[in-house]
Amino acid sequence: MKNTLRAIGASSLALALGQAFPQIAAAQEVSDTGSANEIIVTGQKRAETLQDVPSAVSVLAGDGLASAGVEEIGDLQNTVPGLSVSAAGLTQAVNIRGIGLASTSPNAANGVATYFDGLFQPPIVSTNSFYDIGSVEVFRGPQGTFVGSNSTGGAIFITSKNPELGVYGGDFTLETGNYHRVGVNGALNVPVTDTLAIRAAGIYRNRDSYYKMEDPSLGQPGKLNEYGARVGVLWEPSSHFTALLKAELARKDTGGYAYRPILGTRYEAARSEDMYTLNYNTPTANREKAEQYSARLDYTTDGGVNLRSISGYQNKRIHNRYDVDGTDAASLTQTQYVRERVYSQELNIISPEVGALRWIAGGYYQQNRIVVDISNNPEAAAHVDVDIANRKVTTGTFAQVSYYPASNFWFDVGARYSTYKVTGSGAVTLVTPGGSTFLSDPGGHEKDNQLTGKIAANWQPNGDHLLYAFVAKGYKSGGYSSTTSTFKPETVIDYELGWKGTLLGGALTTQLGGFYYDYKDFQLDALDATTGRSTLINLTNATVKGLEAQAQLHLGGLRLSGTASFTDSSLAGTDFIDSRAVAYAYPGASNVPGCTDGATPSSTTPYTCINYSDFTSSTAGGPNLFSPKWTWNLSAEYAIDAGEHLVITPRVNYSYVGSRYTYIAYDPVRDRLSAYNLLGASVAFELDRMTFELWGTNLTKERYSTGQVNNTSEFYGAPREYGVRMKVAL
Repeated sequence: MKNTLRAIGASSLALALGQAFPQIAAAQEVSDTGSANEIIVTGQKRAETLQDVPSAVSVLAGDGLASAGVEEIGDLQNTVPGLSVSAAGLTQAVNIRGIGLASTSPNAANGVATYFDGLFQPPIVSTNSFYDIGSVEVFRGPQGTFVGSNSTGGAIFITSKNPELGVYGGDFTLETGNYHRVGVNGALNVPVTDTLAIRAAGIYRNRDSYYKMEDPSLGQPGKLNEYGARVGVLWEPSSHFTALLKAELARKDTGGYAYRPILGTRYEAARSEDMYTLNYNTPTANREKAEQYSARLDYTTDGGVNLRSISGYQNKRIHNRYDVDGTDAASLTQTQYVRERVYSQELNIISPEVGALRWIAGGYYQQNRIVVDISNNPEAAAHVDVDIANRKVTTGTFAQVSYYPASNFWFDVGARYSTYKVTGSGAVTLVTPGGSTFLSDPGGHEKDNQLTGKIAANWQPNGDHLLYAFVAKGYKSGGYSSTTSTFKPETVIDYELGWKGTLLGGALTTQLGGFYYDYKDFQLDALDATTGRSTLINLTNATVKGLEAQAQLHLGGLRLSGTASFTDSSLAGTDFIDSRAVAYAYPGASNVPGCTDGATPSSTTPYTCINYSDFTSSTAGGPNLFSPKWTWNLSAEYAIDAGEHLVITPRVNYSYVGSRYTYIAYDPVRDRLSAYNLLGASVAFELDRMTFELWGTNLTKERYSTGQVNNTSEFYGAPREYGVRMKVAL
C-alpha cells in the first residue's frame, strides 16, 4: 500500500508539474476567485499580496487548517515544502531546508524563529492546538533583516484572528472521535462602539493516549487535556491611530512523554515489542502553562508614514517527570521544572508604498529569564540535582530600502545589526542523607554580534509574473557550554532565484525556485573527553542546495494543489566521540571524567573514569541532521451543489516526508528516522450556517518515528484517527 501511494503521489505531482511550472511556495487556501493575489502576507512588516512578495513563502488560511489535518505546529511539515518538525520531548527540532535545530541542549537557540501574534516564541513552546487562527506564514531561508538572529532556516508567523469593527459574529465547533476524543472551540466578535471591538475565543480538547501502559497504575503518557482562552481588543478612534491588545492563557496536560529506547542503544532489548505499548516502571508527567500579552500600536501620519510599536510579555512553565530509560529494565527517573519569561519591544517606521524610494526601519529588544530545576533519581538516597538560572538579552537595529528605477523593477537592500548576550549561574549538587556536596557550576557567559541582511533584484514583466534573485545572510547566536568554554554563532549565506506566476485568469498560481547555502560553524551536542559532560560545539561546515515547487488550481468547485521540495545537504567530515556508543557501554553515565595517567576504566557503577578514546569515531560527512531530501504534498477537494442550501465537499490530502538522520554517526538503524506517507480525507456538508464534517487522518495506519532525544529515546507519530465535527457560524 505504501509503494502504491508513493507511486500515485509521484505520478500525480509529476503530471501537475509537467502541465504548469509549479511554485516555490504558495497559499494553501485561495480566494473564491481562485487568485492567490488576494492572499495577504505580513511577515515583512507590510501587508503585501503573496504573488508580489519576492521570497519563498507559504501561507495557510486559518479556516482551512482543520480540513487540511493541521492541528498544531508539527503538522505543518505535511503541507509546507522543505519543512521538517522532529519531536524532542521538551522542545521540537524545527528545520527548514535542512537548517534549524539539531541539539536538545537548553543553551542552543532555534534556527527557525516562530512568532505568535507578533511575539518571538522561546524553544519551550507550550501552546494549545490551533484555534481561531487568521493565517500561518512560513518564510523559507534566512530572514536576516526583519527577524535577525535565530532565523537561519526561516521564520514562522502565526496570527490569531483580530477583532473587527462593525461586525457581530463568530463560530462554535463541537467535535468527537476515536480515543474518546471530545472538544469544543469557538469565537465571538462584538462591536462595542463604532471605534471599539472585542473578540473572545477559547478551546477545550481531551482524548486518551494512543499508547497502552503495561502497568496502567503509573499513568497515561501521551494523553491530551488542554484548554485555552484568548481575548483581543481593537480600538480605532481615528483613521490615523489603531491599538490592538491581546491576552492569552493556555494549559496542557499530556500525562508525560511517550517514547521507547532507540534500536542499537542500551535498553533496546527491554523495550516493548509494539510501538504503541509502553513498559515504564515509574510514573510520568507533563504539565504546561503559558500566558502571553501583546500590544500593537499603529499611528499613520498625514504623509502616510506608519509608526508602529509591538510590546510583549510571555510566561511559560513546564513540569515534567520522566522514566528516563523508557523500560522496566532500570529505575532511572528525572523530574524537571522549566520556566521562561520573555520581555520584548519592537519599534518600526514604515514609509508609504508610493514613489521610487520606499523604506522600513526599526529596532528590537528582547530579554529572556530562564530557570531550570532538575533532579535525577530523586527517590534515591543519593541523587544529583541541577539548578540553572539564565538571562539572555537580544537587540537588533534594522532597515531595508527599496528603490524603483521603473514601476515594474526594483532593488531591495536590507541590513540588521544584532547583539546577543547570555549569562548563567547555578549548581550541580550531590544530595545524600548526610548533606549536600557541590559538584560543579553549570553556568557561564557569552556574547556575540553579527551584521546580516539581504540584497535583491526583482522584476515584474507584467502583473501576472514576478522574477527575483537575491543574496541573504542569517545567523544563529552562540552560547556557553561551561564556565570556561563557549561556542560560536552559526552563519548561512543564501543565494536564491525564484519565479511566481498567475495563469488562466488567476485560476492557476505557480512558483518555482532554487537556492544554494554556504553554512558555517554547525552547532551540535558533543562529549567533552575531559569532563564527560555533553556540551555544544561548532562541529563543521556544510552546503545546502535544492529546488522547491508548488502549483494550485481553482476551477469552479475544484481545488487542486501540489508541493514538492528537494534538498541536497552535505555536512563536512569530522572526528567525534560517539556519545551514543558511550551511553550503550556505560548506562546512566553522566559527568564521568576521562581516564588519565594510565587509570583503569570503570566497568560498573559508580563509574570513576571512562577511556573516551575507545569511542572516538570519524565520519566522511553526510546530510544535515533532521533534513529530509524529499518532501511533497498533494490535496484535492470539490464543492458539489447538492441543493438550494446544501454544499458537499469531499477532500483528500496525501503527504510524504523523506528519511532523516538524527546523529552524525549516520548509523542506518540507530541514527535514522525512516520516510513516511500520510493519507487523510474529509467530507463536509455545509447547510446555510451549519457545517458537518467527517474526517480521518493517517488512514493507512502508517507507523513512523517523529524524533529522537538524549541519545536514548524515540518518539512516534499518531495512529489512525477519525471523527466528526460540527461548526455553526453565528
